[in-house]
Amino acid sequence: MARTLYNRLGEIKGITKLVDDVVDLHMGNPTISPRFVPYRDQPDQLRLIKQHTIHFFCAGAGGPQEYKGRDMVTTHKGMNISEQEFMAVVDDILEAMDVNNYGDKEKKDVLAILYSLKEGVIRL
Repeated sequence: MARTLYNRLGEIKGITKLVDDVVDLHMGNPTISPRFVPYRDQPDQLRLIKQHTIHFFCAGAGGPQEYKGRDMVTTHKGMNISEQEFMAVVDDILEAMDVNNYGDKEKKDVLAILYSLKEGVIRL
């Protein structure tokens, strides 16, 4: 039986670590930090965003978690996210995957997911 992306990423524990690392990178990335740094003063909101992201990613990677948050279009509507910001997010995710020693197959699969979401994120 083939292992799902969820399994290959270390299930919820691995995905939680990945999301934590990605958010840390976003906080220091000058292209997108203005969107994330304000949440440093809102720890409850940041925790909620991370939890939604973890469940969204787990569900999308084949895990048993159910995502109960908003869809991509609703979440990003009115944010006017640029192509450069989207690419900065992608770069941070790939960097976090490198730090966590994920292989090329996992990175390729994650990139496929990210690019499938692109139209629901940019310039809404």
